Formats: sequence, structure tokens, C-alpha cells
Amino acid sequence: MSRKPPPARSGGSERRPRVLYLSFYFPPSRASGVFRARATANHLAEAGWDVTVLTAPREFFQYHLNGAEDPELEKTVDPRIRVERPAMNAYHFEHDVRRFGVFRRTFPNIASKLYQASQKHVFGEHYLGWIPDLMRTAVARHLRRRFDLVLATGNPFVSFAAAHHLGRLFRVPYVVDFRDAWTFNQFTEQIRFPEGGRMMQWEEKVVRHAAEVVFVNDGMRRWYADRYPAAADRMQVVPNGWEPELLGRPAFQPNDPDRPLRFSYLGTVTSYLPLEVLIGGWRLARNHPLLADAVLDIHGHLGFFPHDAAMIRPRLDAGADAGVVYRGAFAKTEAAQAYAETDALVFCVPGAKFVTSGKVFEYMATGKPIVSVHESGIAAADVLNGYPLWFSGTKLDEESVAESFISAAKAARDVDSPTFEAALKHADKYTREATLTPWEHRLRTLAVGG
Repeated sequence: MSRKPPPARSGGSERRPRVLYLSFYFPPSRASGVFRARATANHLAEAGWDVTVLTAPREFFQYHLNGAEDPELEKTVDPRIRVERPAMNAYHFEHDVRRFGVFRRTFPNIASKLYQASQKHVFGEHYLGWIPDLMRTAVARHLRRRFDLVLATGNPFVSFAAAHHLGRLFRVPYVVDFRDAWTFNQFTEQIRFPEGGRMMQWEEKVVRHAAEVVFVNDGMRRWYADRYPAAADRMQVVPNGWEPELLGRPAFQPNDPDRPLRFSYLGTVTSYLPLEVLIGGWRLARNHPLLADAVLDIHGHLGFFPHDAAMIRPRLDAGADAGVVYRGAFAKTEAAQAYAETDALVFCVPGAKFVTSGKVFEYMATGKPIVSVHESGIAAADVLNGYPLWFSGTKLDEESVAESFISAAKAARDVDSPTFEAALKHADKYTREATLTPWEHRLRTLAVGG
């Protein structure tokens, strides 16, 4: 399926630079990384690029991920962007024998061995089945009208391998955007693959030939620069950001002292979150008079895949007697309302120094107190540093978290207009326009020389 963009808005006959953007997760997907992809594509289109996005087939989100989609978010994609969805062999994700192909039904053992061989000898990622039709689609579009640049975002990282091949085939530069780390787990900081193995070889090759390698924070950039020093001068940081067109700009409103305080966590609830410390700290904090009748709302999907919920939900329910309430998932376009209904926000993330998270930028854009529940020294602290309503303990334990909750509660009751405006001023440094504009200029130089 494709969507043909209308003519460029700019006048004159100058050819717009053309970019092929490989983004498996793209609207209507609700995956956390989709917001960066959407913002990147929209920003390039607004800056005058001709943008073609190759993304996953819609069925993958509707069927294999059990409806993990946000149709309202898809409506916010710039209509000038051409979105195409190459077909995918979803061998690993398909468990219904009635949907197996003839070969798999007839020779299941052989089919399994062939799949395992492709994982071992070609590319060790279950999204590999997306690549054949992606390559055919990309080549066909390039032959029709050449691309000037190939841009890929990961995960999944098969998009990086495809960008490497397409860049060399088309003889154009390619750029890779590490939303997440590839060969190490950014949450546990452990290496994911054997040294010298196939995936390590792939990463080294992709990084070595890329025209630019982008990361969401400097900690991750430094890790890769140490590992691949020959490419260090081509590594850049493009932080995440927030979208004023989706969130708006809030107006200052004094807190109502007669209403119980409401704290909120918004975002995907993953198994990596320190939920026990969060709930334990919250339970302690509610002994303070300001928080005796307060509520902690949890908004978001439970995990990235349907089966995650069964493991995560009981951990949240452990706090039900202390005013912890799971409110369910929300659409991106509903976020502004959820933020408006809360008094303070809870920034709970895994305690690794490579973790930033996209939600922290939206949190700051509310101008409301933010309680940190994570280890000290993570990448997100660099973003929050200077935000006047940030409350974070020196350790990740229940007592420190409780103190942060109490301090944030006092700030929520007492916040004044100057402090609120100072908070928004700090957040304005991280609008998508602010974070993406320098990158767009570099991409333009790579594509057309300026």
C-alpha cells in the first residue's frame, strides 16, 4: 500500500532531495520507538524532502501483535510522505497451523531447519523475513526515481543491514539511527551476542561504512565510539524530543488545595521497571499528610507483546491498597488530556546509564513536578538537569523515592507562575524541531552537498 504525496509546497523547479527511510515500526504501530520515526519523517517532509517510508505490513500489528496499533497517531503522519508496507514472511510470529504455507505444513522439520540456518548464517533476528520484499520495493522505487540518501532506524536491526546493502547498491550515502543499542542490552548493559560472531560482524560492517551513525544519548555514543574508533568522528547524538502539535502548550493553573493530589506514570510498563521500589516508596510517602489520600495512576500498555501483561499486572496490583491504579492504555493523541489531569509525574525507568526514554521530554513539557525513580547517573539525568521541578534521590531505594514524592507533592501545591514558565523554557530546548533541525542540515549535506 502506498500513499502518494501532493506536490511540494516550495516554489521553483529545484529538485527536492529524496530519502528512503527504513522504519519497521511506524504509525499505526504503538511501539515506543515509533514516535521518533514519525517525527523524523514529518520533519524531513516539512523541510522540503521527498520522503518514502518502508515499514512493516499492517497485518503484523493487527494480527501478530494483537492489535498493537494507534490509528489516531497514523493520522498525524504528514500527507506528503509516501508510506509503503512490503510483505513479510512472519515465520517466527505465526503459531496458527491453519495459516502455515504449503511447504511449512508439508515439511515442518525442513522448514524449521531452513529458518534456523537463516538465523545462524544470514542474520540473527526474527524480522529477517521483512527484508526480501523490502529490497525488491526499494530497488523498484530507486529505478523509477533515484534516492539521494538511505536512512534506517533500529530496532529491528535488519533495517541497518538493508540500508548497508541499498546504500552500496545505489551508490548513495546511508545513515543509521540507533534508537536502541544493537549488540548490547541497554537495560542490563550486557553483551547480547558472542564476540566475533555473525551479528557482531554485521554491526561492525554497518558502522564502518555508514556516512553517519546517530544515537539518542551521549552515553551510547561513547560506548560505540570506544568499540569502533575508526567511525567515532561520524557518530552524533540526536536526542529525542516532544511534539507541540500533539501536546500543545499548557497554561499555568494554581493547584486546588481541596483536591487530593494525583501522580501519574505515562508510558509502556516493561518488566525492566523497578516497580517494587516505586510502589514501596509510594507506600511510605502516603504516610505524609500531603499524600494520605493521593493517587498514583499508571497509564500505558503492559509490555511490548501481548504475553507480557500476565507477568507485569500482578506487580502493579500489589500497590492497589495504597492508591496505585492501573488506568490502561492510551492513544498518543490522548496524552495531553492525561497530563492535564495530573499534578505531578513519575519518571520510572530501568537503571542503566544508556537509558533516556522518550517520555521524559513530554513530562518536562507539562511544566509539572517530576519524580525520578531510577538509578542515579542514567542518560535521562542529563536531560532533566536544570529542570526546576525535578525531584530525584541519590539512591534507588524506597526511602529516597518516598522523599522525592513528598518534595514533589509540596512543589505541586506551591508552584507559582515563574517556576512553571522556567520549566517550560527548559522543555522548549527539546522540541522535535529543536532536536531534529541540526540533523536535517547534516543529512541534506550528505544527500546533495548542502
